[in-house]
Amino acid sequence: MNMTAQLDRDITPEGDDYDLVRKTIERISLDYRAQPSLEDIASDIGVAPGRLQKTFSRWAGLTPKAFLQAVTLDHARRLLGHEGLPLLDASYELGLSGPGRLHDLFVTHEAMSPGDFKTGGAGLEISYGFHPSPFGTAVVMATERGLCGLAFADPGEEAAALEDLTQRWPGARLAQDQEATASYVGRVFSPEQWRADRPLRIVMIGTDFQVRVWEALLRIPLGAASSYQDVARAIGNPKASRAVGAAVGRNPISFVVPCHRAMGKSGALTGYHWGITRKRAMLGWETGCVQSGGAKSA
Repeated sequence: MNMTAQLDRDITPEGDDYDLVRKTIERISLDYRAQPSLEDIASDIGVAPGRLQKTFSRWAGLTPKAFLQAVTLDHARRLLGHEGLPLLDASYELGLSGPGRLHDLFVTHEAMSPGDFKTGGAGLEISYGFHPSPFGTAVVMATERGLCGLAFADPGEEAAALEDLTQRWPGARLAQDQEATASYVGRVFSPEQWRADRPLRIVMIGTDFQVRVWEALLRIPLGAASSYQDVARAIGNPKASRAVGAAVGRNPISFVVPCHRAMGKSGALTGYHWGITRKRAMLGWETGCVQSGGAKSA
């Protein structure tokens, strides 16, 4: 079976929800200062206002209007606007209770040896699969020890997203296994499954420096954000902001290791490997989880 046919079989129409949401977020992001109405947004993207309201609210946990307020650049700047307290420390304070403790409670991680990375993953056996998610098609990769890769793709870009991940570990042996990877999708994108007594295992495959950066990202709570500079401070190398930015961009386990919560010093969202609109979508989705209490605390 060729790649296109396999993708058509594996990816369900549920992914259409993200396409509608993606277009909505693009419209809001380009004209957020004008505070466009639901009717204006619906007209621009060619859907009925009722369908937009229902689909978006189900997807994000809040209405398009509330989402507009939550994910504008001004909101991102406010997240980074704490004075007198290092931003990463402020994030820790925000995460002491409630759903912000997600990554302290839900994710447990280990790192492959530097040798595994230097050999391009030679000898590693990695399963992969394509699955619908709130952020488009998710490309999921896992070893017997846990989740090692998570990427996202818009329609028609699935093969490129898979190639992006696989080229990081060219020596690994890959095999498609939809059944093995499906369980990870449910764990990652269903807040009711975020449980401290059943943590999600992830495996980090990178350089020592990259792994330290990714570990720091895991300590940024749900609903919070930090600058590259503060991540650099957190790993004990305050002058390494640029190198931190590069490591953030190479994070292979998107969303779970929350590189989307890392921002520029001014509060600008900056780039994101899987698209700036997807980054806004993730921040808004998490805001909805926090507001609804969707993630369970211990």
